[in-house]
Amino acid sequence: MKIRIQRNSVRYRLSRSDIQKLSTEGYLEEVTPFGDSLFIYGVKKSADVSELTADFQNGKILLHIPEQLTDGWADNNVVGYDGEMLFGNNGSLKLLIEKDFKCLDNVTEDQSDNYENPAKTC
Repeated sequence: MKIRIQRNSVRYRLSRSDIQKLSTEGYLEEVTPFGDSLFIYGVKKSADVSELTADFQNGKILLHIPEQLTDGWADNNVVGYDGEMLFGNNGSLKLLIEKDFKCLDNVTEDQSDNYENPAKTC
């Protein structure tokens, strides 16, 4: 699982095994140590939400995805889901969770667990 944060946008990218685990276990989490502190980001399958939501507590970003969106997601053609949380005068936060596709250019990271890129041309 990867995360990208830019201004008021949080984007999660999940590999095949990430989506399978989320579907079966209902929770994913990654931890990045910063010396004595930890940066944690996760995704939780939630039956009590109807759209993507997120919260940030104790150094952890947790994205909540409606349970029904994960059913069959690993094997269907849906790339991902997006949403936006409104905060009144404090603006909004855009949320995106999507399948991680193999890059079309040469990269050194292991992409064997990523989805085939639909834009791939031979």
